[in-house]
Amino acid sequence: MIILVLELVTRLEILPSRYLPPPSVVIGRLFELLTEPVAWQAIGMTLLAWFLGLLIAAVVAVPLGLLLGTSELAYRATRPIVEFLRPVPSVALIPVVFLIFKPGSLEGTVFLAAFAATWPLLVQVIYGVRAINPVQMATARSFQIGGAQTFLRVVLPGATPYLSTGLRISSSVALILVVTGQIIMGAPGIGMEINRAREGADVPLMYAYVIIAGVLGLLLNSVFAAIERRALHWHASQRVSVR
Repeated sequence: MIILVLELVTRLEILPSRYLPPPSVVIGRLFELLTEPVAWQAIGMTLLAWFLGLLIAAVVAVPLGLLLGTSELAYRATRPIVEFLRPVPSVALIPVVFLIFKPGSLEGTVFLAAFAATWPLLVQVIYGVRAINPVQMATARSFQIGGAQTFLRVVLPGATPYLSTGLRISSSVALILVVTGQIIMGAPGIGMEINRAREGADVPLMYAYVIIAGVLGLLLNSVFAAIERRALHWHASQRVSVR
């Protein structure tokens, strides 16, 4: 319905088609674009930067979150630092990225994605560990279960739902920062192609790449949601959603 309304108002020039082409024109350009290698190269570069950024965020945030969640002293000592760095917009670091990395480099976008994706995942893991029922920990101690087994049987299963949610959130954040970094810094990928289309006044092409970015985000979120449902089929939240 929304697409039909947009088609009508742009065809009638109620909204200027120069800046907002009819959806039929954009969709047609999109299908043409998907037959061109340049589009798939841009998608591949964006996915590569997204994957590397999310991987770095997970390698940093998961062990650190488990440590801070299990140690009250470490949690209290580092909480001011986390709360100071977490709200910092990653886009504000772009001047720093220009100083450290080469303009248009893959490393710069990966750094932005990793920085932005680390904080949601870190906070989720910390909260997941701290939300574990103390009775479960006391039961493990009463049965004289060792530290490693307690971690595997109590801490990790208790934090996994929070971890999976954090990964899903961080995945979206990483993709947003990758595309943003590519637009601003000129790194290869969907963002750079959006900027090229804008500079060339090819508005339908620009919107076609925007749609590709949106569909990519939707697909990645769906993949993480499906993995979460499969991995956490034993969890109460998934049983409720299935019913």
